[in-house]
Amino acid sequence: MGTEEESRYIRIGQILKEQGYVTDQELAEALAYQKAHKGMRLGRALVELDMVSEEQMLDALGIRLGLEREYLAKLKVDLEAVAKLPARLAEQYQMLPVHMEAGILTVLTNDPLDLYGIEDIRQTTGMDVELRLCAAAPLAQMIRYYHSEIRAKRTAADANRSRQRPGTGNGQVVRLLDDLLQRARRNDASDIHIEPFSDKVVVRMRIDGVMAEFVTLDKALHPPLVARLKVLGDMDIAEHRLPQDGHFQVTVDGEAVNTRVSVMPAVYGEKAVVRLLSADSRIDQKDTFGMSPEDCKILRRMLEAPNGLIYLTGPTGSGKTTTLYMVLNELARRPVNICTIEDPVEQNLSKISQSQVNSQIGLTFEKGLRALLRQDPDIIMVGETRDKETAAVAVRAAITGHLVLSTLHTNDAVSSIVRLEDMGVEPYLASASLVGIVAQRLVRKLCPRCARRVKATAEDKRVLGKAMEQICVPTGCPFCSGTGYRGRIAIHEILTVDSRVRQMIADRAPKDAIFTYAVQEQKMRTLRKCGAGLVEQGITSVEELRKAVYHDGWEMEEPVP
Repeated sequence: MGTEEESRYIRIGQILKEQGYVTDQELAEALAYQKAHKGMRLGRALVELDMVSEEQMLDALGIRLGLEREYLAKLKVDLEAVAKLPARLAEQYQMLPVHMEAGILTVLTNDPLDLYGIEDIRQTTGMDVELRLCAAAPLAQMIRYYHSEIRAKRTAADANRSRQRPGTGNGQVVRLLDDLLQRARRNDASDIHIEPFSDKVVVRMRIDGVMAEFVTLDKALHPPLVARLKVLGDMDIAEHRLPQDGHFQVTVDGEAVNTRVSVMPAVYGEKAVVRLLSADSRIDQKDTFGMSPEDCKILRRMLEAPNGLIYLTGPTGSGKTTTLYMVLNELARRPVNICTIEDPVEQNLSKISQSQVNSQIGLTFEKGLRALLRQDPDIIMVGETRDKETAAVAVRAAITGHLVLSTLHTNDAVSSIVRLEDMGVEPYLASASLVGIVAQRLVRKLCPRCARRVKATAEDKRVLGKAMEQICVPTGCPFCSGTGYRGRIAIHEILTVDSRVRQMIADRAPKDAIFTYAVQEQKMRTLRKCGAGLVEQGITSVEELRKAVYHDGWEMEEPVP
């Protein structure tokens, strides 16, 4: 054992022993474990062996060394302080400067006994260091987040300056777009909005379904940035008067990401929206298609049907296609021929023949679907049923022996029946072809680090449809970028088209009657009840549930006492 490691062992061991957390024998075992995992610190070894918790270790260190704990919900971070320490050193030592004043740099650390790292920070910044203790996981997250913020601001500043340096503009715009795509992917953004105004360009991103401003650019950067997107998306760079659509693939952090680009003329220039269609979606309960085990069981029974039509319904951005892809990946394990027609192809799936709509040459959903029927398919996926022609072909394909999966834009499961009738599908055809309808929504998940419990109000109980004494609400911290939420989870409502529902469809029964039958007889768990269960578990908030189920259908439910 080296002299430095011996001294570290003695200091950490003595501190933890004094607080009564470990014994000499446990310290010896932890040291042996540390040796077997080269580069691991002794404190981490003790935590991994469950000899002490991270909270116990930080409390012991704080008491012995007289250091304060930093609670992230109340933390205000100074980006100028963060920038004092290069990202490379911050990552290496897992230390983050958060404040500076009068020559003193306040630094968060999980390891206040890393004397070499502390001295290196002093030498690098030229400032005295004041330490604050912080848990390892949020500290690592904050280091990545704030240095990403700094890189983004520097990239934007470089790009703004490039207009004054002839010959360097193209390269700067390329790097700017690359940085925007990388930043969007790392923050799980679904869309990048590039919006021109009279004197500036605002870049916003949709993260967890909510728009967030990212950076403001000089107006001179707008034309070359949009031109770059048009080149990548194979659009006409000389056309500025008409809307255009395109798509391209990029590699971000070693992962292939498909993008869909829309350019639309606006008052101050063309607005561009880039949608990121990642193959590596972060999904809760992936083994059950992102559903609860109960809902997944119902859907799996539907998928056993040899033929028929299954619709996945919900508004734009509710994750319908992601769910369909998970279903298709499982169906592909069967000895069947699966074909799709999509706009665009968002993920490349193995063992599945995928085709893409091309409106410029007349390849629509309806024509593509008709062509697929001549490809001897067992299972067909139609990306979206947009018009009566596509609906008619999908219904007839389902009746003639194919299992057809598709999506619709409706508020709830039962409303899809009305939507098909509006598209001109005769009730007897809808009745004969439908197997089931799955309504889906996405709700934001409360940040696990800063959510807090409060007493439920009467309005909360009304929205939930059940009596709950306490609910969780968002607060906001650096881990969730101050939003109070991090990530999203799906809620579902599944209507099984049994013999009774078939008869009701054929008889043109009112939507309310079908809904009542499904809830009372089929025990259909509605979107509202599914979401209320997540609120009860502290996973999401009442406000998220309200947004997800705020439509005409949800008030049909009777509140649960």
